[in-house]
Amino acid sequence: TVAPRRLTVLGMNAAELEANPVAAERVIADLNASPRLPFADGSFDDAVCCVSIDYLTRPVEVMREVARVLRPGGRFVCTFSNRCFPTKAVRGWLAAGEPERPAIVQAYFAASGAFGAATAVKRRPEARHDPLWAVWAARLEGDVRQAPLRARPAAG
Repeated sequence: TVAPRRLTVLGMNAAELEANPVAAERVIADLNASPRLPFADGSFDDAVCCVSIDYLTRPVEVMREVARVLRPGGRFVCTFSNRCFPTKAVRGWLAAGEPERPAIVQAYFAASGAFGAATAVKRRPEARHDPLWAVWAARLEGDVRQAPLRARPAAG
């Protein structure tokens, strides 16, 4: 694997952030308290949300914020498995089964109005391991702050 030129990590647990030896910058933030990201517009090439999308209470607002800090064409990748902390995950995530969860994340991307079509891929290196899902999309051109929010499809 190739390390990024510069890696900024954001999360709620300072010890976990400090444990990342590749990180150049560490930011402590609770995106459920405020989905606002403390970064300038267009300041990142790509972004990743690693095993946390299921805990966001305002995921579409977070998606729009990620789009704001991404350069046009920058990718946002959300990864997750079928494991979570049930006491912390949002109700809709817990109510959905594994096959429905990628569609939930794709719906978040679509509802943000700031990303192109989202792709979902499931990886399972070995049958005895939990699957790892990745859902990603590229930021659209233009001012994403002005992008119209799209209605989320009804959960079915």
